[in-house]
Amino acid sequence: MSQDFPPSPSDVKTDFQAGFVAVIGRPNVGKSTLMNELLGQKISITSHKPQTTRHRIHGILSTEKHQIVYVDTPGIHLGGQRSINVYMNRTAQSAFADVDAILFVVEAGRWTKEDQAVAQKLQHLEQPIILVVNKVDKFANKEALLPFIAQISSEVAFTALIPVSAYKKINLDAIEAEVLKHLPQQAAIFPTDYVTDRSSRFMAAEIIREKLMRTLGNEVPYGATVEIEQFHFDETEGRWVIHGLILVERPGQKQIVIGKGGEIIKGIGSQARKDLLNMLDARVHLELWVKVKENWSDDARALASLGYNDNYSS
Repeated sequence: MSQDFPPSPSDVKTDFQAGFVAVIGRPNVGKSTLMNELLGQKISITSHKPQTTRHRIHGILSTEKHQIVYVDTPGIHLGGQRSINVYMNRTAQSAFADVDAILFVVEAGRWTKEDQAVAQKLQHLEQPIILVVNKVDKFANKEALLPFIAQISSEVAFTALIPVSAYKKINLDAIEAEVLKHLPQQAAIFPTDYVTDRSSRFMAAEIIREKLMRTLGNEVPYGATVEIEQFHFDETEGRWVIHGLILVERPGQKQIVIGKGGEIIKGIGSQARKDLLNMLDARVHLELWVKVKENWSDDARALASLGYNDNYSS
């Protein structure tokens, strides 16, 4: 985890393969789970809720011979006209540029209008498109997938098709092997000990938001975000001090997040603290508050102030 990175790392070899690989698809096809499994550690937050990923996040896999920078993106979706939906779609589509390959992730046996919309955006791209059919573990008879694969073949011109299960860790090695066919020979893009370009402060906010989404079902998550107000290491106490502000859009949502006697927010804090301890490898003092900020998700200025902008290195 890191705050800054030099543009030209010195700890690299000249016979190295390195490049960017965008992970795209509609919401809830398992893009973030897939990226975490490819990296062998958790970088992107996950939940069963669509649109969990709201930002573009780089996950960096380095070996002695190559460095693959996976670019996790929000799901490309239809119908959302609020500012946050526009931001997420723009963020996802911006990942098409300047990458060496694209992983187009779809759900086995299910092709929707949103999948079709993603496919249309890929039609004129020059990069190789690797079609990743996720969640194949749901099909005991793999031959049942043949009509689905035939349908996709008529919609997308792909370089390779790889059936996988990110959740069950099935056939993931095939993705890396295919990706390496398309990466240029060049020096590492990031220092080889980096796992993401995002700061620990950013990751702390994402961890808290993940616990919020997993805890509250469909009651609040889409109207909530997290802002980190304090993030520092207390040398005297020997622990990280983190103050997180959960922003919601309506007073009723605030009461739901807090819960009776503060039970819900305490549970969210307890779950987040465990992940933060693992991430920071030190004791953590976490305090959470809830504040109503009406219509924040449809206010471009509010979104920018909360980090929903194109400056994604924060």
